[in-house]
Amino acid sequence: MFVESLGFGDLAKMSKRQLLYQVLNFGMIVSSALMIWKGLMVVTGSESPIVVVLSGSMEPAFHRGDLLFLTNYKEDPIRVGDIVVFKVEGRDIPIVHRVLKLHEKDDGSVKILTKGDNNSVDDRGLYAPGQLWLQKKDIVGRARGTLCWVVSDYLFWFTESESQTACPSEIVPQKH
Repeated sequence: MFVESLGFGDLAKMSKRQLLYQVLNFGMIVSSALMIWKGLMVVTGSESPIVVVLSGSMEPAFHRGDLLFLTNYKEDPIRVGDIVVFKVEGRDIPIVHRVLKLHEKDDGSVKILTKGDNNSVDDRGLYAPGQLWLQKKDIVGRARGTLCWVVSDYLFWFTESESQTACPSEIVPQKH
């Protein structure tokens, strides 16, 4: 039978009632996860309250596979030295880097320049063509805590990264 050839032999043996029950359970799990995610978005003020570090550009502060917990409160000013996650037009993946310089104008607008701790130059080469500074609208959030190496094995497997130095597997609050 076709269903069994796909590895779903147990599904073929279920009654319609059991199958419906399994589908509803799966739907409840997915719905719960989405509600938790949306709740985190509201509480943190960030469109992405948890992100994974994908590169070594912030070493030694963060390593590949670290989870960052973000907040993005509008009333909380960005400062030089903050670690921010930002999106750049034309790139799908947000970038985690440190604020290097700020230019605040009288009208309240802020221009932000970032740099990875492990990079030799600032991020102007990463920004959209013609963009020299980030604006507050580009910021997804600020790192408030870290859970080290949660997905490092996954990243190692799929990106063939080099081995990493030791990092304690605990939540590490960021200093401000």
